Amino acid sequence: MIKIELPAPDVVITRSKQLGEKVEAVISSEFGFTDYHRIPRDKGGIIMFFNADDELMFVGKARKLRPRVKKHFEDNVSPIKNHRHEVNKIAVITVVDPIDREIYETYAINVLKAKYNIDKVFYK
Repeated sequence: MIKIELPAPDVVITRSKQLGEKVEAVISSEFGFTDYHRIPRDKGGIIMFFNADDELMFVGKARKLRPRVKKHFEDNVSPIKNHRHEVNKIAVITVVDPIDREIYETYAINVLKAKYNIDKVFYK
């Protein structure tokens, strides 16, 4: 039997709330996330979206992490498009090898039971 362990996230960003009085300028953000700059731009890896109860909502992989994370909040074909307001935390794991990304993504979907992944589900 093969033993797989998901690496610890390299970057975790959480939804920010507007602080201060209403006269202050609104935080420039997309769905409350202001720390996109912490996610590597040109590295590949795994992206995990969590809700406020720390339940895994969706797992994805990307060759370029930062643009892919932003794309989930911008396009109309993202699997989480109707649940973007629920996302409270984004965890990013840098994985260089494309085969390893595929393995980790499938493992995370099935072991952690991602809510909105419909492909690669073997636990039903």
